[in-house]
Amino acid sequence: MYWLVIFSCLIFSVTCDDPESLTVHLNQGIVRGYKDLNDGIFAFYGIPYAKAPTGPDKYKAPLSPPVWSEPFDAVEKHILCPQADLIKLYSKNVNIIREDCLVANIYVPEKSNKNLPVVVYVHGGAYLLGWGNVSTPKKLVKSKKVIVVTFNYRLGAHGFLCLGTKDIPGNAGMKDQVALLRWVKKNIAEFGGNPDEVTIAGYSAGSSAVDLLMISKMAQGLFKRVIPESGANTAVFSVQRDPIENAKEFAKMLNFDNVEDFYALEKFYKNLPYVELFAPDLMERTDSTFIFSPCVERDLGEERFLDDDPVNILKSGNYEKMPMLYGFSEMEGLFRIPQFDKWKDRMNEKFSDFLPADLQFKDEIEKERVANEIKNFYFGKKSVGNDTVLSYIDYFSDVIFTYPILRSVKLQVESGNNKIFLYEYSFVHNNTPLVPHTNIRGANHCDQTFAVLDGSWIDTADNEDSLSEEFKESRAILRKIWLNFMITGNPNHADSKVPTWPPVDSDWSPHMSINKSLELKGSLLKKRVVFWEGIYNKYYRVPVAPSAPPPRKTEL
Repeated sequence: MYWLVIFSCLIFSVTCDDPESLTVHLNQGIVRGYKDLNDGIFAFYGIPYAKAPTGPDKYKAPLSPPVWSEPFDAVEKHILCPQADLIKLYSKNVNIIREDCLVANIYVPEKSNKNLPVVVYVHGGAYLLGWGNVSTPKKLVKSKKVIVVTFNYRLGAHGFLCLGTKDIPGNAGMKDQVALLRWVKKNIAEFGGNPDEVTIAGYSAGSSAVDLLMISKMAQGLFKRVIPESGANTAVFSVQRDPIENAKEFAKMLNFDNVEDFYALEKFYKNLPYVELFAPDLMERTDSTFIFSPCVERDLGEERFLDDDPVNILKSGNYEKMPMLYGFSEMEGLFRIPQFDKWKDRMNEKFSDFLPADLQFKDEIEKERVANEIKNFYFGKKSVGNDTVLSYIDYFSDVIFTYPILRSVKLQVESGNNKIFLYEYSFVHNNTPLVPHTNIRGANHCDQTFAVLDGSWIDTADNEDSLSEEFKESRAILRKIWLNFMITGNPNHADSKVPTWPPVDSDWSPHMSINKSLELKGSLLKKRVVFWEGIYNKYYRVPVAPSAPPPRKTEL
């Protein structure tokens, strides 16, 4: 009876008292969202789903969310977790950076039914940058078929410093994500969502994150479908190879030199103000990592997010197999075009400096030999230069995105997952810039995401007047595919124009080619993937958990 009264009050608040607001009763307190007049949905911005610990505890798992006695007006759109100044490149908005930044945004259809499927989107940004609403899901929600949640999580060293100690165990940012999913499980029914019908989706680092959530024991039972968009749990940037060495390297960037004294290093980080954790630019590292990302955690007798190498977990099959809509854009390596003029000569001088960090060799002779083998595969007898820019793009596509995704797909299929739907997205606008030094256009990193969601990294809202009718039609089809999967776990639909789309097998076949039209094709990038399989089977560097701290020195 109590919940019937609450639901009646909720409906009354919408239809009678204030037609532009929606009131929801949570255990934390009353929350009020407001109608978006442009899209006819209700939006709740900036709801605290957990509390970030502060001071010396700032690297620990999140705390319980706050409670309030007065109605909480969920209107703050621009809360960001602390991050590098590079964020200015991505946002034209006035944003609020604060240490206690763990907030969620809930998008609810107008006049929605109860028990709608729920989608949780994890933002990208190399685990260094971004915020929940870097792109918004309003057009998806306007379909009245789903409720969508976006959110913030701790970034950079703040979220991913990993020393393997009680105070800095590692994976704070991933534990934030688990806390959000637990909050959704507990609260989303009050917004009209079904807590047992949750899909997790993510793009770029967010894609890596949902792929990791899928294999984490900590996240089991919190979702039933996964959509990783342009990022994999096996990617070189997804898991730190040696978190202690990374902590030392970063501390030196912050002008701390006593890095060989473990306890001095830990004290330095614990006492460092959070605003000083984000000075250096980590986006242009030649080893295709960004220093900070999830780590394999040392066993401290507490809940761990990741307890083994993702490759080992996938091979073991010891994780829940669930439906996946998995893929990437045709030219993911355009992500590295801003560095092309700076890197091309360096790549000719010493290509081995640009090998991914998850390869290891017995000596420099072997490393140079393998580097030359890889360079020849992509560039042949030519140099890295203007006339081989497409090979440069292919190389970074494969190293950072496409090979790790296809590696993960194969390992999952071999361990028994027969519900993975694989695609490659290659649609381009007529106004898409040409690839430098060519007359070719290509689908950039996460372009499929920015077709499904609203806007892009740079603009958080679409300018509909600038979109071609061809693109509007294409993205309408893409959104229908994504919605079908979000609702049923299958992209196929009886009323869809999509060709029948079977799950992929271990030969990376079949896959859906998504362009102006959709076409089911065979093995995806097989020649390039088989080449990298040979490299990784010989030279893969397994990530390690932090070792136990050394004994403390005692004064005599």
